[in-house]
Amino acid sequence: MTTSMTTSKEVMAASHVGFGTSGARGRVVDMTDEVCFAYALAFLHAIHARPGQRVALGLDLRPSSPRIAGACAAAIRHAGLTPDYCGAIPTPALAFYAQEQGMPAIMVTGSHIPFDRNGIKFYRPEGEITKADEAAINAAALPMPDAVEAEALPPANPAAASFYRQRYLDFFPGQPLKGMRLGFYQHSSLARDILTNIAQDLGAQVIPLGRTDAFVPIDTEAVSEADAEMARRWAAEHRFDAILSTDGDADRPLLGDEQGEWLRGDIVGILCAQYLGAGAVATPVSSNTAVEKCGRFQKVARTRIGSPYVIAAMEALLAEGQTGVVGYEANGGFLVGSLIHKDGRHLAPLPTRDAVLPILALLAMARERGVPLSALARDLPPRFTASDRIKDFATERSRQLIQRLAASPQAIEPLLGDLCGQPAGLDQTDGLRVTFANGEIVHLRPSGNAPELRCYAEADSQDRAAALARLCLQRVQH
Repeated sequence: MTTSMTTSKEVMAASHVGFGTSGARGRVVDMTDEVCFAYALAFLHAIHARPGQRVALGLDLRPSSPRIAGACAAAIRHAGLTPDYCGAIPTPALAFYAQEQGMPAIMVTGSHIPFDRNGIKFYRPEGEITKADEAAINAAALPMPDAVEAEALPPANPAAASFYRQRYLDFFPGQPLKGMRLGFYQHSSLARDILTNIAQDLGAQVIPLGRTDAFVPIDTEAVSEADAEMARRWAAEHRFDAILSTDGDADRPLLGDEQGEWLRGDIVGILCAQYLGAGAVATPVSSNTAVEKCGRFQKVARTRIGSPYVIAAMEALLAEGQTGVVGYEANGGFLVGSLIHKDGRHLAPLPTRDAVLPILALLAMARERGVPLSALARDLPPRFTASDRIKDFATERSRQLIQRLAASPQAIEPLLGDLCGQPAGLDQTDGLRVTFANGEIVHLRPSGNAPELRCYAEADSQDRAAALARLCLQRVQH
């Protein structure tokens, strides 16, 4: 294969594909074979991958993902390495396999973002790439071949799925879910087969729901009213103990109780951390403040939104000597930063978002306590969160709005003053998070993955939090 003077850096810079909060993201039309090849090649160079090394490669169920994975496979081989193709598999399963085998990994997935977009996530052998790695990838100036031809993908290696399944069968021994009747909204989730098998092995009866060959972009932070009503209808019709689901690449859980009410991801995170006996927790600034108010953790570290920041905070907690270190995001994705010990069992670290662990942990917790899933949060302080978003809202417009509001508390008055009263504190860790004198919170932030403005709200009731998020965004639009 001949090379030209065009470099990976030049290709990436001209592509309109860039790093968001979790991997490189862009429109499918912009993610050409050349662009995807350039990103994969730059990644392997940035982490100093060794010639001859294997690289785990996986993908989600978007129609564009096989082509993109083929371009990444071509880059892996061009760099003198060997692709270890693991097929359509949850992102955390691919990451765990790569971690256990000491190899890098490339996951082709757009996670929950709209159908016309896709993405690529990159993993060092020890876990997700850092922001420093992102900078090194963007700076890599490697000669590109004159022509890029995506590889045909071989049959999938089943080892990654096997490693991941065994991780949870070992940590949840016996049949702790025996007798549970679970509905699984499978849609196009990468966990729809492996999580079904795990739950059945743990004793549960699993009834598949809503499986589809078409890709469904489920956002666990902004569940549609249609999906909310569908879950309530399923619960009433089938009398489930719980309803399970995930986003597309299965790194964010969606867990509904026996009434079909979806649990908020940050509440799932707190309960999972409690079940694991965690000592220290890292979580973004957008997560429910019940994590501090419950008094169950020795330390809580707040971060910017995005798993790289949560991982950095977990590493800082470990450096301080903290034990039982975990992290979670408001979307429910759960990260394990250190070895977890529970009742003589051990759970290895997995410092990337995972949907399966929090789902299994909460189901097991409900069975151990002999209570319905809806009762698990009753011991937490009564703080409720809600989130919403405006789609097709330019990122620059979001930034200008936030800058204007942050410039002075008086600028907030016309937007939210009659709803919440006087601002008591401003937090610009990520976007603008306004705490009001009445204890309510409104947080505005541009999405890191798509042209969207997100609003997170917290109040003393679920209805009030939802109303704050909705009304704030309505006023922004007008």
